[in-house]
Amino acid sequence: MPDFAAHIVAWQATHGRSALPWQNTRDPYRVWLSEVMLQQTQVTTVLGYFARFLERFPTVGALAAGTEDEVFGLWSGLGYYSRARNMHRCAQDVVARFGGVFPTTAAELMTLPGIGRSTAAAIAAFCFGERVAILDGNVKRVLTRVLGFAGDMSSAAQERALWDEATRLLPPADDRDAIARYTQGVMDLGATVCLPRKPACMLCPVSRRCVALREGEPERYPVKTRKLKRTAQSLWMLELRDPQGRVWLEKRPARGIWAGLYCLPVFDSREALVAAMPGAASDLEDLPPFVHVLTHKDLHLHPVRCRATVPQGREGARWVDAAEWRRLGLPAPVRKLLEG
Repeated sequence: MPDFAAHIVAWQATHGRSALPWQNTRDPYRVWLSEVMLQQTQVTTVLGYFARFLERFPTVGALAAGTEDEVFGLWSGLGYYSRARNMHRCAQDVVARFGGVFPTTAAELMTLPGIGRSTAAAIAAFCFGERVAILDGNVKRVLTRVLGFAGDMSSAAQERALWDEATRLLPPADDRDAIARYTQGVMDLGATVCLPRKPACMLCPVSRRCVALREGEPERYPVKTRKLKRTAQSLWMLELRDPQGRVWLEKRPARGIWAGLYCLPVFDSREALVAAMPGAASDLEDLPPFVHVLTHKDLHLHPVRCRATVPQGREGARWVDAAEWRRLGLPAPVRKLLEG
C-alpha cells in the first residue's frame, strides 16, 4: 500500500485537527504532557487540565520541583492516577539524567518512567521528525480495518506483527515534516472518522483501500477475543467532620485502589467501620449508597457520616479544611461526597 501515507498526510492538511493547544509546537514537554493526559481520556476533558498544568508547571523543571500532592491535586478528576505519579517521576528523571532536556529518540524516551513505545514514538515523531510508528487505540483501529488485520490483539505476537505493519506504512525517512503530519493524521482519522461504532467511511481518505469496508463489517476490527471480566466490590467510606467543619482524610497506601491519594477512611464492611469507632455507633448516619464505575470494576460505595472522635488505628491521617481539600488529589467519589 505505497500511497497510504501520502493520502493520510494530504487529508490531515485539509481535514485534520490543527488548533489544539499542544499542536503546532515541537516542544517535547507540551507534547509529552498531552500524550499522557490523552491516554484513556477524551480531548474535550483534557483541554482544561492541560491549561492548568502549564500554568502551574510551565516547564519540565517546574514539574520535577513540584510535590506529588500538587500534581495529584491538579490531576484530580482525570482518573488513572498512576499516569500522574509516573509523569512526576518522569519529569524528575528528565532533570536528573538529561539536565532538564528531553532525549531526542524514541529509544531513549522509552527509558523514562511511564513512557511506553507509542508515547515515545509520538514525541519523537512530532518533535524530532524520527521515522517511528505509533500504535494507540485509534491507530490500531484504523490499521486493522484498512489492512483487514484479523490477528487477535490480545496476543503479544499479533500486536508485534501490527507494529511491523505500522512501521512499513510510514512516510519516507527523509521527509521529517511528513512524519509529524502523518502521525497526527492517522490519530485524527481514528478519533474523528474511523470510529469504534458507525464509522464515517464515506469521509475516509483511504476507504478505497480498506479491506474491512470491502468486507462490509468494519466494526469487526480490531479483533480482541480475551476481554477483562468486570468485577464488583463494596466499600464503606467514613465522612468524619469536626466542630469546625474540617474533614478527616488519610493518605492511601502506595499500592491498590486510589494509591497515594488523600481519601476518606475506607472499610471492607460496616462492621469494620463500627469497630474502628468504639462508642460512636449511635452517632453514625448512613447516607444513600451509590456506584462508582472504574474501567473494569464497579465500586458499590456506602458513605457513613459521623461527628465524633477519630477512628482508631489509622495512620497518615489528619484534619483538612475545605480550602485545602479542594486543592488535594481526591478520588472522584470522595470529591463528590464532600461537595454534595
